[in-house]
Amino acid sequence: MDNKPLVILTGPTAVGKTELSIALAKKIDGEIISADSMQVYKYMDIGTAKIKQEEMHGIPHYLIDEYFPDDSFNVVEFKDKARHYAEQIYSRGKIPIIVGGTGFYIQALLYDIDFAKNHHDNSYRENLQRLAMEKGNEYLHQKLKEVDSVSAFRIHSNNVKRVIRAMEYYHQTGQPISKHNDEQRQCTSPYHYQYFVLNDYRELLYEKINKRIDIMIEQGLIDEVRWLLSQGYSRNLVSMQGLGYKEIAAYLEDEYSLDEAVDILKRDTRHFAKRQMTWFKREKDVTWIHKYEYDSRDSILKALFECLSRKGIV
Repeated sequence: MDNKPLVILTGPTAVGKTELSIALAKKIDGEIISADSMQVYKYMDIGTAKIKQEEMHGIPHYLIDEYFPDDSFNVVEFKDKARHYAEQIYSRGKIPIIVGGTGFYIQALLYDIDFAKNHHDNSYRENLQRLAMEKGNEYLHQKLKEVDSVSAFRIHSNNVKRVIRAMEYYHQTGQPISKHNDEQRQCTSPYHYQYFVLNDYRELLYEKINKRIDIMIEQGLIDEVRWLLSQGYSRNLVSMQGLGYKEIAAYLEDEYSLDEAVDILKRDTRHFAKRQMTWFKREKDVTWIHKYEYDSRDSILKALFECLSRKGIV
């Protein structure tokens, strides 16, 4: 795997990664591995802004629609699957392009992060899951804050899976997982990589987020969530805690009006985009692509290609 080429195209939600990634894949003869923690699930299409088959323009995509909503999917599985798919792509003489906004997943693959696993103490994890169910996500998040304030800042309280992982790591090692991750980030990558972060003016990005959510509602997000619930996919599943699903499920169970649910979804998605930017700003060796500095998608594509050429990746 040493020194094999890898291209990363990431950025906050709604910034325009999907369309650009297709053009880039065509330009450099690449195939796309999704680094999106929600698009991996079947049936969850509208709320995840999942790419449609016809939008792929023949470019193979991996880690999209591969798991059922009640399947377990986490960063360890992502890393293993992404490496497997990357090897397949290399075997065809093509370049893997990692596309998506889950920075934690990208980091795990890029730096080959070693995640400590303990298969002998499921009781602690189960206890945390029970606490989240009984006392709520905020309660569990506060517990994390007491032992690892850095992780608590980085992880949203609704991301119960990562909150539990962080607390479990502390329980097993006595060390904050944030310290472990920061140390791992200093490791050198086994790849010859180029890490692009697509960005735009914050006001424009927030406007796009609000508009995208209005379109999701028009396209049938409510019916999508209603159908998932009718199939027995519980609101407590990790997948159903995703943005769009959590809020609409609460509306369907009369906890909010539709207007309130949509307002909360827009607010939380804007906050999510802000946290994504905070994450990418902490990463080393990234090339920022500010959309407002270019007059068209083609000019952005040209800049990406020139950068990859200079790096010797293409």
